[in-house]
Amino acid sequence: MSMRTLPLVFINLGGEMLYILDQRLQTQNTADDNTQKVMNDIIATMFSKAFMEELLKPQDLYSNRALRTVLTRLAHASIMRLNPASMDRLYELMVMAFKYQLLLCPRPRDLLIISYNHIDAIREFVRDTPSVLNQVDETHRKIIEVYTPLSDGEFQLLRQTLLIFLQDMHVRVSLFLKDKVQNPNGRFALSTTGPVPHGTEVPGLIRMFSSNGKEWKRWEFPTGGSYTSSIRVGSFERFGDRVTRIGTNMYSVTQPEETHTSKNYSQKANSEPNPLAKEELNLLARLLGGMKVQNRNTETGFRVNLFATDQEEEEAGASGTNGDQSFQVINIQATQDVQVNTELARIAGEFTGEPEQTESPEGPSNKGDDLLAMMDELIEL
Repeated sequence: MSMRTLPLVFINLGGEMLYILDQRLQTQNTADDNTQKVMNDIIATMFSKAFMEELLKPQDLYSNRALRTVLTRLAHASIMRLNPASMDRLYELMVMAFKYQLLLCPRPRDLLIISYNHIDAIREFVRDTPSVLNQVDETHRKIIEVYTPLSDGEFQLLRQTLLIFLQDMHVRVSLFLKDKVQNPNGRFALSTTGPVPHGTEVPGLIRMFSSNGKEWKRWEFPTGGSYTSSIRVGSFERFGDRVTRIGTNMYSVTQPEETHTSKNYSQKANSEPNPLAKEELNLLARLLGGMKVQNRNTETGFRVNLFATDQEEEEAGASGTNGDQSFQVINIQATQDVQVNTELARIAGEFTGEPEQTESPEGPSNKGDDLLAMMDELIEL
């Protein structure tokens, strides 16, 4: 498993979140000032220096549930609020869009191009806010510094790790169904036409060579598709032509109903919740720092609905209560007292197989400590 997946997951899913929120805010005719504030606040939190430095440390990819917790906190980093049903839909759209992009990725290294397309779009969202724009530029420089030296094999491992992480997600998205790139069972239908990856040849020809390296025989075979020569490579620099549109905003010209989703998981949800699920989230809260309750009494918040009507949102929330257990909301206890810390250390031992360890208040923090705390501090500023 690759230890470098988390930053790319966060940037790409965060980028998809911003695409969707921007589209919904415009659809709901939200005031321009509020829309810009929401985008600025979320992006400022997402690309804060301390948060990104922690995120870029080599570490395992979080569980789906844990990652959703972090992204939920990010989505509420401003005055905008989403109810659980809308947050479910937002997360599903983000994940399925990123999964489709991964499947379309011509070469493993092109994961960077997809990420840079997201960063380019995020940069455009805050082009009139210099302080936030500088945060995005600084993060982009760090991403280039960390990922450019990786070998093709390391990028292949990174892509494989991400595909394993997303393999059981088969949520139907109306936009994908309309474009016939997704089947009714939620699985994507990949095209057998188009350009081949850069550095490869169009399939359909077999050549045989003698021991001295001379070609002595060739014959063609049917490929079952219509392939063309590769296109030029996109820019891996901070600015430049990315060539591919994978990772750009696919909602910019869509209608509201095209952000609808319906679940169809390949694995049947267990009617009994996993007894360790709540403990896993409590452990995450401890490892990432305390999750404080936001207090924005000085600002007037507003709600964003990812459904066509409020009634549809309420029905989805009601059905979700008795439906798929994998997306039910579990309260996270993030207290910092010694007794709870000791219990969480015991639970951590169950996950890792390591003996229980206690840590003095003055001792070093665990890997990933204070990640959510950093986000909370930024939100409260």
